[in-house]
Amino acid sequence: MIAKATEEELQEIRTKSADALFEGTMKQFHPSAERVNELVGSAFEKGCYYLVSRQENKLAGWVLIGPSTDFFSKEEIGFIYELYVVPEYRGQGLAKPLMQKAIDELSIKGYPEIRLSVHAGNFVQHVYRELGFVDKQISMSFQVVKRETSVTLVNVSESIKHKMLYMR
Repeated sequence: MIAKATEEELQEIRTKSADALFEGTMKQFHPSAERVNELVGSAFEKGCYYLVSRQENKLAGWVLIGPSTDFFSKEEIGFIYELYVVPEYRGQGLAKPLMQKAIDELSIKGYPEIRLSVHAGNFVQHVYRELGFVDKQISMSFQVVKRETSVTLVNVSESIKHKMLYMR
């Protein structure tokens, strides 16, 4: 059964959220408990809430849903902020029902569109596509590497001068 999270379930989700975010970001971001509280608190302030799946009276997974605003048009849209299935319940087909419930709830609220973000390489992308989600935009990243430019340039310059003297 999938339902809105109780206060007790919210506390349990918060204890697992750092690991959920770490996995969801392809192990690129491991937030502190304080950062998790900031992120969840900010989502709740916008009107977001969790839907949970319980199996054998245990929390098996959750989805965080709520409103968002399109950056360009400023149109309010539905957004799926997080989907997580507890490791011991993976492979049992829980992700799709959680997502379908999220889609149903956001649709009932009248949002003209529902979006989500997913990290490249995250295996759950196939579930999203099976449910009808399509690529809308791609976020790209460039990793900046600090360099010792002044020392390197001086050494390169001296090396070139030295080679030019011997080439004569």
